[in-house]
Amino acid sequence: MKRLPLTASVAFLALCTPLQAQETGAFQLLGRLIFGAGATKLALDTPQSVTALEAGDFDRSQPETLSDLFRAVPGVTVTGASARALGQSFNIRGVGNAEQASAEERIKVSVDGAPKFFEQYRMGSFFGDLDLYKRVEVLRGPAASTLNGSGAIGGAVNFTTKDAADFLAEGDGRAVRPSLSYGSNGDSLRKGVIFAQRAGNMEFLGAVNQSSGGVVVDGNGTAIAGTAHESWSALAKAKLTLAEGQTLTFAYSQTDTDLKGALVAQTGGAAASGFGTADIAARDTTATLTWANSVPENDLLDLTVTLSRTETEVTKDNFSMGAMCGAGSLQVLCDGQFSYATTALKAENRIALAAGSVILGAQLSSQERTATSSLGAMGFHPEGTDDKLGLYAQGEFTLADRLTLIPGVRLDLGQRSPSAASIAQGATEADTSAGSAKVQALYEVSDSLGLFGTWAQTERMPTLDELYSYGTSRAGAVQVPSLDLQNESAETFELGLTWQGQDLISEGDSLQVKATAFHNDLDNLIAANSTGATGSTAFVNISHARTWGAEIEAAYDAERWFANLAYAHVKSRNLTTGTSYGTTLADTPAENLALTLGAKLPAQGLTLGWRVNGHADITTASATTSGPGYATHDLFVTWTAEEGPLEGIDVSLTVENVFDRAWRDNLALDSGEGLNAKLTIGKTFTW
Repeated sequence: MKRLPLTASVAFLALCTPLQAQETGAFQLLGRLIFGAGATKLALDTPQSVTALEAGDFDRSQPETLSDLFRAVPGVTVTGASARALGQSFNIRGVGNAEQASAEERIKVSVDGAPKFFEQYRMGSFFGDLDLYKRVEVLRGPAASTLNGSGAIGGAVNFTTKDAADFLAEGDGRAVRPSLSYGSNGDSLRKGVIFAQRAGNMEFLGAVNQSSGGVVVDGNGTAIAGTAHESWSALAKAKLTLAEGQTLTFAYSQTDTDLKGALVAQTGGAAASGFGTADIAARDTTATLTWANSVPENDLLDLTVTLSRTETEVTKDNFSMGAMCGAGSLQVLCDGQFSYATTALKAENRIALAAGSVILGAQLSSQERTATSSLGAMGFHPEGTDDKLGLYAQGEFTLADRLTLIPGVRLDLGQRSPSAASIAQGATEADTSAGSAKVQALYEVSDSLGLFGTWAQTERMPTLDELYSYGTSRAGAVQVPSLDLQNESAETFELGLTWQGQDLISEGDSLQVKATAFHNDLDNLIAANSTGATGSTAFVNISHARTWGAEIEAAYDAERWFANLAYAHVKSRNLTTGTSYGTTLADTPAENLALTLGAKLPAQGLTLGWRVNGHADITTASATTSGPGYATHDLFVTWTAEEGPLEGIDVSLTVENVFDRAWRDNLALDSGEGLNAKLTIGKTFTW
C-alpha cells in the first residue's frame, strides 16, 4: 500500500445516499461543541484542528485500549504497546514517544481539568480505565498551550468523566445501570454497575468496574506477550447547584491494574525479552473540586476554580531476572516503587465584551516525583519536585460579523528541586520560565465556506528526569545531571478551510468538511546523550527538526445513512547536522485513513456500520518504527429498546479486524490484535 486512495474514499463518502429525512447530527463530529479551546463553539468553527469523541463513540468502539479509542481520530497515534492494559502513550502529529524520557510532556493530558503526567522507562503514560469517561477532546498543535500549559508542542488531550445527568432523564430521581462485556480475543470480561441519583439541587453518580482477560493473539495466531490482565476502577461524582449559575462539583476516579508475570517492558517490542517479567501493580487516581460561578447579569464574572490532586504510582516486584539486580542501570531489575503526584489550583474567568470575550487565568501546580528501588535511589529515575505558576490570557473578537480573531499569550514560571541523591551528583535547583503566544483567525467567506489560519509558538521547560538524571550511558560513560539544558521550542503555522452544506441529496441531510495544512519547526529538542564521554551530561539539546502535513475530517449525516472520513499525513525531516540529517524522524506516523459507513434503522432502534483503517508503508530513521502498509476492517452494531418489556436494554456488538489480518502500526512495538468480537449488554433502570 504505497499511497492511500484518498480521492476514491472521498468520492465513496459522497455516494452515501439517504433514503428519507429525519433528525441528523449524531454522527457529525464537526458539529460537536468544543469546550477546551476557549469560548464554546462547534468543531467546524474552531480555527484549529480539534476532535471531540462522545458517549456514542465509546459505545460503538467499546475501547479496551487507547488504540481502540483513537483509531479514527486524524493526527493522533497511540505509541508503544498494541494490546496491553499499560504501556501506551500519545503521539500527535509526530510528537510523542513511549520510549523517550519525558516525551509525553510535549502533550498535555488532563482528566476533569486535572493535569496528568507519568514517565517511567518502558511503562507508558496513561493508565485510566476508559469505562469511566464519557468524552475526550483532542486539540492538535502548539496553539493548545495557551489554556493547557506551555510546552504543548503536540497538543492536548482532555478527558471528562461521566455525570449523573447522563443517565437521568427529566423527572427521574434514580437510575441503576448494570453492564456486562465480553471480548473473544483473550476471553476478556468486563462487569460494571452505575448508580445515579438526583435529589433537589444535588446530583450523585457512583460507578464500579471490574475487568479481566487472558493472552491476546495477533492475526497470525501468535500470542502477544504480557496481555493478560486484572483491573478494577471506580468513580464517585457529586454536583451541587448552589444558586443560578453557581455549582460545586467533586469527582474522584481510581483505576487499579494488577499484572502477574507481566513484561517489565510494558511498551513491548523486540527488546522486551531482555528485561524478563515481573509482577506489576499500577494505581491511577484523580480528585477534583470545581466551583463554577456564572452570573447571567454580570458580564465581568464567569469564574471557574478547580483544585485537583492526581497520582499515578507503579510497584514492581518478583522479577524473573531479579538475580541480576544491581547498582546503576541494573536497578531496572530490582523491586521498586515509582510515582508522580501533582497538586494543582486553577482559576479562570471569562469577561464578556461588546465585540467578544477575554479569558484571564492562573494555574499553580506542584509535582512530586518519587522513585526508589530495593537498593535505594536510581540515577536514571531521579526524585524531585517541580513547582509551576502559569499566567495566561486569551481573547476572542468578531469583526464585521465574519472575521473572528483569537490572540493568546501565556507565561509559565518553573522551579525544579532535586533530591539529596541528585544533589550528591552535582544537581542544583533550577529556576526557568517558558512562554507561549498565538494568533488564530477564522473568516466566513459565506454561510458555507470558511478560511482559518494559526500562528503559534511555545516553549517546553526541561523535566525533572532530563535535568537530574545521572549514571552510566549505554556506551559505558559515567554521566552527570544536565543543568544547562535550554527550553525546547516550536513554531507552527496552520492554514485550513471549512465547508458545510445541507439538503444536498435529500431534505435534512448535511455534509461538513474541514481540511488543515500545518508546518512546525522544532528547536533544541532534548535527547538522551548516549555517546558522551565520562563527565558529560545525561541529556543534551541536539535536535532541530521540521514536521509538516495535512489532516482532513469529513462527515455526512442523513436519516438512514452516515459516513465519516479521517485522514492524516505527517512528514518530517531531521535537520540536525550529522549522519541522520535529512532522515524522517523516528516518531513519524504513517499516512493513514479511517473511513466509516453506516446505516440507521430508527424504528428498530438499530445502528450498524463498517470501518476500514488504512495505513501506508513508511521508512523512518529507525527500523523499529518503519513498516509496511496495511488495512483492517471493523463492523459495529448497536441496538436500543425504547419501549416494551425490554425498554432500557442496549446492546453493542463490535467486530474488529474482521478478516483476521496480521498488521502493526509503525509506532506500535507489537503486532496488532487479530479478530476480536466484543459484545456489551446493559440495562438502565430508572424511577
